[in-house]
Amino acid sequence: MSTNQNVKSILYALVANFAVACAKLFAAIFTGSGSMMAESIHSFADCSNQGLLLLGVKNSKRPPSSDFPLGHGKEIYFWSFIVAIVLFCLGGVFSIYEGIHKLHATGPLKSPMIAIGILIFSIIVEGMAFRSCLKSIEKVRAGRSYWQWFKDSRQSELVVVFGEDFAALIGLFVALMAIVLSHVTGNVIYDAIGSIIIGCLLVVIAVFIGIEVKNLLIGQGVEKTLKDEFKQFIEADENIEAVLNMVTLQMGSDVMVALKAKMVDGQSAKEMIHSINACEQKFKEKFPQVMWLFFEPDIAD
Repeated sequence: MSTNQNVKSILYALVANFAVACAKLFAAIFTGSGSMMAESIHSFADCSNQGLLLLGVKNSKRPPSSDFPLGHGKEIYFWSFIVAIVLFCLGGVFSIYEGIHKLHATGPLKSPMIAIGILIFSIIVEGMAFRSCLKSIEKVRAGRSYWQWFKDSRQSELVVVFGEDFAALIGLFVALMAIVLSHVTGNVIYDAIGSIIIGCLLVVIAVFIGIEVKNLLIGQGVEKTLKDEFKQFIEADENIEAVLNMVTLQMGSDVMVALKAKMVDGQSAKEMIHSINACEQKFKEKFPQVMWLFFEPDIAD
């Protein structure tokens, strides 16, 4: 999937989160609901996160230089990791704190129907944003479960948007249930518990996102299915007998490939160079995401 499609998913989530965040903040101030305050903080944190992702996407497109010969593609992983930290600290930990603080509250919620109405509105808006994210994922999921895609994906910005949108929807339903229970029973402890649950949810999602992005920061190769395609394409070349070794590195939306291959017998040095150059050209035409290809002919690994 193209970077432009990922940017559209980020922008869609940003617009939705900002509208929802403003509505939630109004309801939190008006009703005094801890769950609504936790949700508003969560949404504003998501807005800042999407801004960081857009910054990461932009910076990752900077061209290579003498100091960064392989480009800046991995910068998107850095900003994605920062997003996980923000989600953990600002969204999760503060929501838990807000819930614990509200456990000692005794007064009833003011105008809970306003909060309920805004939560229903927020569920609709967030649902639309999540649907847009799922449509982007469907283009690359290739029949895998969402969990398997989440673990295998090399598109950190899409992983982050998916995690945030999923957490937002679950959090909204939790907040809605908490406020309804507080309104029906007259006991605000349910609202406080709702805030704590939302905070714990955000912490868990942030940890999972952080783990996935950490792997990319360290230096993951491409997904196994794509690596197999690379190998099959090279070995299908009539001048190549076998691929002896192949190393790949995911660099944001770009890929680096280094391979060692056994050439067919009977070629002169000049013929071998021409064969390698022709193979490299066809390979990059077939896989345009491969920006760097290092080809070493050999007789053994």
